Amino acid sequence: MTRPDAQPRASHFVDGAYLEDGAGTPIPVRYPATGETVATVHAATRAVIDRALDSATLAQADWAATDPSERGRILRRAADLIRARNRELSELETLDTGKPLQETLVADAASGADALEYFGGLAVDQTGTSMSFGADWAYTIRRPLGVCAGIGAWNYPTQIACWKAAPALATGNAMVFKPSEATPLCALKLAEILVEAGLPAGLFNVVQGMGEVGAALSTDPRVAKVTLTGSVPTGRKVHAAAAERMKHVTMELGGKSPFIVFPDADLDDAVSAAINANFYSSGQVCSNGTRVFLHGDIAQDFTDRLIARTRNARIGDPLDEATDFGPMTTEAQMQTVLRHLDTARAEGATVALGGHRIDRPGWWIEPTVLTGLTDDMTCVREEIFGPVLSILTFEDEDEVIARANATEFGLSAGLFTRDLARAHRVVARLQAGTCWINQYNLTPAGLPFGGSKASGIGRENARAAMDHFTEIQSVYVGMTPVEAAY
Repeated sequence: MTRPDAQPRASHFVDGAYLEDGAGTPIPVRYPATGETVATVHAATRAVIDRALDSATLAQADWAATDPSERGRILRRAADLIRARNRELSELETLDTGKPLQETLVADAASGADALEYFGGLAVDQTGTSMSFGADWAYTIRRPLGVCAGIGAWNYPTQIACWKAAPALATGNAMVFKPSEATPLCALKLAEILVEAGLPAGLFNVVQGMGEVGAALSTDPRVAKVTLTGSVPTGRKVHAAAAERMKHVTMELGGKSPFIVFPDADLDDAVSAAINANFYSSGQVCSNGTRVFLHGDIAQDFTDRLIARTRNARIGDPLDEATDFGPMTTEAQMQTVLRHLDTARAEGATVALGGHRIDRPGWWIEPTVLTGLTDDMTCVREEIFGPVLSILTFEDEDEVIARANATEFGLSAGLFTRDLARAHRVVARLQAGTCWINQYNLTPAGLPFGGSKASGIGRENARAAMDHFTEIQSVYVGMTPVEAAY
């Protein structure tokens, strides 16, 4: 199978063009399926960061004054270009992340195009309100924040870049985006496509680097907002740095989400959703339903069906469309998951399926099912971010709700039942920002996505995201003479 060339034209995309600065630290891009280095980029130097922020600052003022309908047209043209090039972008995403091409063809660049199209359509619909105060009156305007810093994660690099860029640009902001150092390639293609679609230079810049580049963006006075997708520990650091300078933030962080199956559920649907919620993208999805709570009456039947179907996972070259289970994206994350599995065994968990590294080049772990668990075990409490599904059992509704909520996280939750009264009753009590009933992990552009508690602040997608990239200006209009005491 011919492997596409992954080496970008340069490491950064700044002020409408590719930019290289070889003085930055080299960052090797390794194909997770084999461990081979397929490209190299350089971390942004201070000069690159300054050039990106200066060009964004200069471009943003004119962009904010641009007719919103023109902003929307550009985003929609970019969506069309992404769809036309979906295969080449998906192949690059597979090289970057290791995710099977079967997945990236439908879930990565395609969902990014959906976001650009959605927010392109909403760009003209930034409305304010008016109110009366006797003869006087007032109105509000939603104004863009200015230059926004976007910091991406390595699990969905194209989608995340689009989820952040689309609402920011639609509302008149500029963005400097730093991809994860593990997956630096796809955001460069997005920047190139946006300029081709007509986006003025400087409005979407991409700079590479590790944590220090993200910290430089988060603390720079030219940046008005920071939007991060990442882990809870990283989110705490970035949020603290932004708060020091009173910056706006959106934090889309990790989770340890409950997935509840009641005894009246359609078990085949529930098993399908549990597979998607734990093994899609090799479990590297922040919203995954990794704590699978099964009612005692159906626990064994569900587990048997789950294991039988998971044994059918096709493991192979991710660039082969027949492959439906790929490697971990980074070697470090593979080692993290293996340590979690060692801890689970030491704490008494039963490995009902998988549980080991796959003996092949690259960073592969078997799809794993753990049973015999209690709520205090590390594998039940901590986010693993790998293909590890933890099964627990329950007996009644109040019990499972209390246990589902007994976590610092609150990103997502899902439940399966044919009783819709029960479904809505339970969802109303779950402490999670995004919930699914009889489905899991679907995130259309029109649905707000985000978490509560330690899982985040703010929302991605939908009209709510536009509110997070703007601020309200209130204007009071006096229509009567002004009185004074003297």
